[in-house]
Amino acid sequence: FPFIVCVSSLHRLFCRTSWSSTERLDGKTVIITGANTGIGKETATDLARRGARIIMACRDMERGQAALEEVIKNSANENVVCRKLDLSDTKSIREFADNINKEEEKLNILINNAGVMVCPYGKTADGFEMQIGVNHFGHFLLTYLLLDLIKKSAPARIINVSSMAHQYGSINLEDINSEKSYDKQKAYSQSKLANVLFTRSLDKRLQGTGVSVYSLHPGVVQTDLWRHLNGPQQCVMKVVSPFTKSSTEGAQTSIYCAVEPSLESGGYYSDCAPAKCSAKARDDKVAERLWELSCQMLSINWE
Repeated sequence: FPFIVCVSSLHRLFCRTSWSSTERLDGKTVIITGANTGIGKETATDLARRGARIIMACRDMERGQAALEEVIKNSANENVVCRKLDLSDTKSIREFADNINKEEEKLNILINNAGVMVCPYGKTADGFEMQIGVNHFGHFLLTYLLLDLIKKSAPARIINVSSMAHQYGSINLEDINSEKSYDKQKAYSQSKLANVLFTRSLDKRLQGTGVSVYSLHPGVVQTDLWRHLNGPQQCVMKVVSPFTKSSTEGAQTSIYCAVEPSLESGGYYSDCAPAKCSAKARDDKVAERLWELSCQMLSINWE
C-alpha cells in the first residue's frame, strides 16, 4: 500500500492516545490468533493479567510454546494454553475449531489478529492467494465455526484487526485471488478492506444475539510483518521508524475493543477511539457480495 499511510499517521503517532482500564476478565475465555509474536502476544499478556483464560492460536508451535511461557511469566496467570492453528489451511482451521467446541465451555472474546503482509505471490493449501486467504478467508471460516459457542457465551465480542491500509484497497470480486495480476500492496489492502466489510456484515447478522463485533487499525507498529518490503520501502521505514508504535502500544486498541464496557458494535476503531473508515468500507452492496463469495469459496452456508 502507499507509504502515505506512514506519513499521514505521523501526527497521530506523535500524540499517542493515553488509555488505561482496570476492567477485569475473570471467568472469561479469549482466543487470540497469531498470539506468539507482536501485538498478538502483547494482547494475550494484558488480557491474561485481567484474569482471562487465554487460548493462543499459533501456526508455529515451537515459537508458540516459547511465547506461552513468556505470557504466563509476565501475567502471573497460569490459565494460558497454546493451540495449533494454520490459517492458510482450512483443514487446520476446522480441526482447531472442532477441538475448541469440544473442550471449551465458553468463548467470550475472539480476536482475529493473525495476518500476513505484502508478501510475494503464494497460495494457501486451498488455492487462495495468501493474503486474502489468511487475512480474510481464514478468519471468516474460523469465526463461522466458533460462532455457536460464542453466541452461547454472550455477552461476547469478536474483534477483527484490520489496518488503515484498507483505505487504499478495493475488492476485486472477479479476481479475488489476484490470478490475473498481482500487486502485493494492493492484495494486502484488499484483505484489510475485507476485514472491515466482514465486520460490517457480521454485525448486522448478530443483532439481538448479545455478540458485538469491531474492527480496528492498530497503528503503524514495529513488527516483522514488514520483512517483505523491498529495498526503497525498507529505507522509508527506517526514516519513519522513530514515529512507529511498539508492539505494546500497537496492542492497545485491540485491548480497548476487548474490555471497554460500552462500544458501538460494528464500529471501526483507532488509537483507542472511534475512527472513520473509508467509503468503500461502508459499501453494503460490496460487503454482501463479498460475504456470498466467501461462503461459496469456503463451501459453507452462512445466512
